[in-house]
Amino acid sequence: MIQSMEPSPSAGTIELSGSAEQALLRVGGDWTLAHYRALAAQIAPVRARLHEHARIELDGLGAIDTAGAHLLFDLLGAARIRALSGDGSPLAPERRALLRVVEAALAMPPPAPAAPGSAVGDVLEHIGITAVVFWRHIVGLLGFIGLTLDTAVRIAFRPQRWRITAFVAHLEKSALDAVPIVALLTFLVGAVVAFLGATVLADFGASIFTVDLIAFSFLREFGVLLTAILVAGRTASAFTAQIGSMRANEEIDAIRVLGLNPIELLVLPRVFALLVALPLLTFIAMMSGIAGGMLVCALTLDISPIMFLSVFKDDVGLRHFLIGMGKAPVFAFLIAVIGCLEGFKVSGSAQSVGEHTTSAVVQSIFVVIVLDAIAALFCMEMGW
Repeated sequence: MIQSMEPSPSAGTIELSGSAEQALLRVGGDWTLAHYRALAAQIAPVRARLHEHARIELDGLGAIDTAGAHLLFDLLGAARIRALSGDGSPLAPERRALLRVVEAALAMPPPAPAAPGSAVGDVLEHIGITAVVFWRHIVGLLGFIGLTLDTAVRIAFRPQRWRITAFVAHLEKSALDAVPIVALLTFLVGAVVAFLGATVLADFGASIFTVDLIAFSFLREFGVLLTAILVAGRTASAFTAQIGSMRANEEIDAIRVLGLNPIELLVLPRVFALLVALPLLTFIAMMSGIAGGMLVCALTLDISPIMFLSVFKDDVGLRHFLIGMGKAPVFAFLIAVIGCLEGFKVSGSAQSVGEHTTSAVVQSIFVVIVLDAIAALFCMEMGW
């Protein structure tokens, strides 16, 4: 609450005297929030009798705050308040400033009423906005991919510009530190797949085909897909948070001022590290999943590890392993690029860092699953 610095012990008063065209309005006392209700009750009858040519006398005006200025605006109108807040007014400068602020706020035209809408129109509008946002995401991602590839090609034959230290550091965080969680998760999923196969196939006397189920599922799909989802949640979010924090602290602007390329300095070491890390983690995931299935087969189906490996060797071709491993570099590149791109989109606040970190994880998992489905359909049509 803004209040003038001239206190007065009396409550606000309004006195209107004289004939209509020669009327004199005397305003005195405190016009503050404490006397708002009493003053508001006096304003309505006085305003009805107040002539436009009446003289205003404010010599007895005591303290005034924004509530009192509001009441004066209701009593005198915008034109008189504008005159009293002008340069020729007898009021003190701080009171003129207060009246100008209140007059500017109250004289604003009311907002135009919103046009009535329909449920169908609102739904279509939302679909249109979502489509535009999705298209902009696609265009931005493709542009960033092109920029990353262009920078990679330009430094490929210039070893002095390779960031070996950053590459090794990111490789350790992306690959070595992720081995326990990837191995444990895929081992447990392999055991679950073997339990399902043993339960279903035993009814048909085909328990031995549980080996094929485990081998095909982990070599072609589960090994690379589970690893990519884990890496998307673990590494893509880390990339976004790291670059986003640098963006919020204006460190990226400092890098550009120093004449360095942020893509070369921040993006390429992360992309190359993940291109190496994800295939390695995928191989570990495949072996762990098969080991989990082998253990369940040995415990519940009396399929010894030797028999398991024998069936595995006879029924499972090398192409299944190559198909699974071939997806890993593609997933790794897209996960790394999405994580870095979302980091560069951070606007500068902690909330923005959190929002784009979440967006990076969601986009990475979505892209990985969509591409895996497309690859599965393609391999099925090609007979691979």
